[in-house]
Amino acid sequence: MSAKVLKHAKIYTGDQVIDDGYIRFDQKILAVGPVYDYVAEAGDEVQNIQGTTIVPGFIDVHAHGGYGFDAMDGDPDQIDTMATKMMRNEGVTTLFATTMTQSNENIDRAMSGVKVAAERNPIIKGVHLEGPFISAVYKGAQPEQYIKDPNTELLGHWNELSGGRVKLITYAPEDPGSAAFEDYCIANGIVPSVGHSNATREQLLNSKATHVTHLYNAQREFKHRQPGVTGHAMLEDNMHAELICDGFHIVPDMIRLAFDMKGPERIDLVTDSMRAKGMPEGESELGGQKVYVKDKQARLSDGTLAGSVLQFIDAFKNIQDFTGCSMFEAVQMSSVNQAEEFHLDSKGTLTVGKDADLNLLNRNQDLVGTYSYGTEYHPE
Repeated sequence: MSAKVLKHAKIYTGDQVIDDGYIRFDQKILAVGPVYDYVAEAGDEVQNIQGTTIVPGFIDVHAHGGYGFDAMDGDPDQIDTMATKMMRNEGVTTLFATTMTQSNENIDRAMSGVKVAAERNPIIKGVHLEGPFISAVYKGAQPEQYIKDPNTELLGHWNELSGGRVKLITYAPEDPGSAAFEDYCIANGIVPSVGHSNATREQLLNSKATHVTHLYNAQREFKHRQPGVTGHAMLEDNMHAELICDGFHIVPDMIRLAFDMKGPERIDLVTDSMRAKGMPEGESELGGQKVYVKDKQARLSDGTLAGSVLQFIDAFKNIQDFTGCSMFEAVQMSSVNQAEEFHLDSKGTLTVGKDADLNLLNRNQDLVGTYSYGTEYHPE
């Protein structure tokens, strides 16, 4: 079987930077290194791509929808299409389809739909169950009538419907029964994430949460007499923090503060995108609620932010603009950290034996091409 070879690119492997490098791959990465180490093999399809930068494919562990589709619709064809469009247009080569607080029946349908879609489309590597086990005090855009206390049996049911794909769950650790709920998560490979939560620092010190959903947003705030969820996430080295880098959910100065506190090793860039991403501005929908999209912001009628229309490639650029971090550090926050945290062993770095998931960027860091499992795609 012939292999593809991309030569004379600047390559960020996730472990190192190669200024003039090559990468050889089929569905898996076969070799990567300085271009002077390349030895041609019979059948190699060689392409010189001077001026192009190669980075690992992005991993989005928190995206509800985009391009007119939403995981909560439960339609496998639409979820499949949504994931493919995120890959082509944003460079997302690994996706956790994300649900929201809704009726049990609607979450059932979403879990079943994601299972079928994931069996067709290997980009979909998991489910992020956001709610319904959250706090009404910080519900954000989650409909309050469906909020519940943590329920291990219900979580097990949804995990089974998804084919065991629940990898991340957003919940409020201050709720009754959260200790047993956390134990179940850890035993079943589900990362417990504090979010939409009114928990105090004291309560969180007794919880097993190791992740925080969209840091700063929809959580007990960071104050001088109570660090809250945000302060706890900043202070604890074991906490991985999601950041929505659209400039609206968090102002750039606060993104820089989080970066300075957590460092690039404990931040996961996410989009938290909803169905209006990639669509014209105007009226949209989230969980049965009307959403209005204007000036790259999605809001409920009362002004509450309702997810984002952020594309991952823009989050990748923005974190560099907002913090002054290097592209190497942006790669950590876009791919490396997520792969390590969620044990996605074939993802996250451009290393021999891993899946050939890579993004090609021009000098402006615009996405010009994506390879998913070695197959080339271009933005639509």
